Amino acid sequence: MSRSWERKVSKNMSQLNKQRKKQGQPVLGTGTTPTSDGDVFKGRKYVLPFVLIALGALYAMLGVLTPGVTEGSQTITWFGVGLYILLALMIFLRKPYLKVGRSTVSTMKYNRERNLMASEISKIRILKGSVVIENKGRGGNWVFSRLINRYDTDAMGERLEQFAKVNQIPVERE
Repeated sequence: MSRSWERKVSKNMSQLNKQRKKQGQPVLGTGTTPTSDGDVFKGRKYVLPFVLIALGALYAMLGVLTPGVTEGSQTITWFGVGLYILLALMIFLRKPYLKVGRSTVSTMKYNRERNLMASEISKIRILKGSVVIENKGRGGNWVFSRLINRYDTDAMGERLEQFAKVNQIPVERE
């Protein structure tokens, strides 16, 4: 949509909502239904933060145990270790998610939110500890695992089955 068209739509929607509010009717376009925003399944990354902390500890041991270490190089060593720990903490606190809407699924990949429309999904595979959403176009499959990112794959599988039934997407359960 062009910007001028979007402005016209929002202006008309606000005028209509003012009229509806005066008449005591519910406001349109607010997304008050719980399914309009979608269901969000959150996980927790713990493998990469653990690896980063282990690398930081290894770096600290090598920096301390190296003979002939000067005061300036120890400062740089501890600064590097601190940055490893900070990066691990940032990755741990940022939760991965899968958001299932009416006709789209979205997740955070490579620091951007990626969306897949229902027409872009070839099939959904629900395995014992993971869920795989296979893409028709470019890009790889989306894999959500209980082992790697601590997703609730059972609830996620049930919701994706409903999504697939509504959008006529084949589901493969193993």
